[in-house]
Amino acid sequence: MSGTKKFWTLRYIIINATYFAVYSGIHAYASVFLLEKGFSNTLIGITLALANILSVIFQPIVAGLIDKQGKLTNRNVSMASTALLLVGSILLLLIKNGIVVIFIIFALIYMVQMVYQPIITAMYFEYEAAGCHIYYGLARGLGSCGFAVVSFFTGRAIGWFGVNILMILDIFFLTVALVVLYFFKKPKTEALPAEKNEVAHNNLFSFIKTYPAFMLFVLAAVCFFFAHNAINDYMIQIITPLGGTEAQMGIAVSCAAVLELPTMALIDKIIKKISVKNLLLISAAAFLVKTLLMLIAPNMVVVYISQAMQMFAYAVFIPAGAYFVNQTMARLDQVKGQAYINCSITLGGVFSSLVCGRLLDIKGPHFMLIVSLAVTTAGLVIAFFALKVWKTKTTDAKA
Repeated sequence: MSGTKKFWTLRYIIINATYFAVYSGIHAYASVFLLEKGFSNTLIGITLALANILSVIFQPIVAGLIDKQGKLTNRNVSMASTALLLVGSILLLLIKNGIVVIFIIFALIYMVQMVYQPIITAMYFEYEAAGCHIYYGLARGLGSCGFAVVSFFTGRAIGWFGVNILMILDIFFLTVALVVLYFFKKPKTEALPAEKNEVAHNNLFSFIKTYPAFMLFVLAAVCFFFAHNAINDYMIQIITPLGGTEAQMGIAVSCAAVLELPTMALIDKIIKKISVKNLLLISAAAFLVKTLLMLIAPNMVVVYISQAMQMFAYAVFIPAGAYFVNQTMARLDQVKGQAYINCSITLGGVFSSLVCGRLLDIKGPHFMLIVSLAVTTAGLVIAFFALKVWKTKTTDAKA
């Protein structure tokens, strides 16, 4: 790796690692923080559902503004988002009570962070095109590692210092991110001029008409992440009948997170040998196998094997999905494309939260996994049709 590439990659690694460190505090420990502030489980569910729905609405809107190639660049929006998260974290640290105020602030910062996520990915492709060479897979993989490591130590830190340590850590990581983003400036001389006939499809219907196969794949991805989130959110309910414990749940979750790194780190080399579309189909099949193994698991060993499928499922989907957008879309649509990929993940989580909790109460974890497997199977069929069968304008969008 050349010195220049190391320099750009190192800074992009810090941007990813700090983002997912904060993601841990705001998302993974949301229930822990809000319960301590006096929220009921029902109110927590309302808060997170509202924030997720708002993020699905605002991600394409913000992406459309960035795609217009004005002053709202990926970097500027990233800095503004980080600053908003920093202010929100400080306010949550200072406010001792007041459920309504905490509800508003927490929902907003949760939403802002979800809106910000695809912009980080789009920023990589923007900088790469400008000659700022970065190892994306390595940076994204280390971002996941940052999440896993911080989540592990945060759990212990809460026991030692109380729940406010979440906001203190977030303030620290956000400050580091803001400083790095400020100096993460793309060389102006390397900027690419807009093509003469290039048009941004900011209207949803225009976007669907231009990229129908892509939007069909987004629907398939919603199905994958329905099952993915069902397993993650209700892991303890799934493994308890198998004799599993909270400690074993921690091992299963950590196993999945750690195994993401090697796949993501090698994705740049893998893409040279396997097409992005085939990688996405491999990912889809891995989501199916992961869900099937979890359904038929007779013991924790098979649960661990199911979690190990993460290295072929989520760890392939995230970078391959990012490259898929870059390869198939016109430049003025790429930030929106990244946003829609992220929206599919969010929507899968929303539908999973709304449906699977009820299924657990009525039929139990086994039936919930049967439904999840059926949804994932439908997603695989849709993905195959979108990526292999449907010939559309998508293939010519960047011609």
